[in-house]
Amino acid sequence: MRNKELVEKLIEKKYKISCAESCTGGLLASSIVDVPAASMVMDMSFVTYANEAKIKLVEVQPNTIETYGVVSEAVALEMAKGAAHQAQAEVGVGISGIAGPTGATPTKPIGMVCFGFYIQGTQYSQTKQFGAIGRTEVREASVNFVIEFLLQHL
Repeated sequence: MRNKELVEKLIEKKYKISCAESCTGGLLASSIVDVPAASMVMDMSFVTYANEAKIKLVEVQPNTIETYGVVSEAVALEMAKGAAHQAQAEVGVGISGIAGPTGATPTKPIGMVCFGFYIQGTQYSQTKQFGAIGRTEVREASVNFVIEFLLQHL
């Protein structure tokens, strides 16, 4: 993981980051906090595993969940924007997916993870299919993807 590089880049830009995590359960925030200077870039992040938590804490609209499903780019993007807004951060990340081994549907297989990014008002979303590689591996691959994405887009 290149978490140290990410923290350094955020410090260089004088940006704060906030994460709204579902299937990763705080693993992204933890990887950032593993870096000693993390307090310069993160004030708060959110583990919003339940739909109600996404709605209450990071401003996901109930009709977005109803329309697109909780594992969707639309929800991940609202999570990212809501996390950034709540934390008054320049960067927000939203992650929602199916780490497995259960929870899959015909259109949303195990290993499907949706990402939302909010960087200084610019929004990005993406879906990755990591496959049924194992719950821990899906979570770790998701964190690695976010770090690489942010390093490219900051």
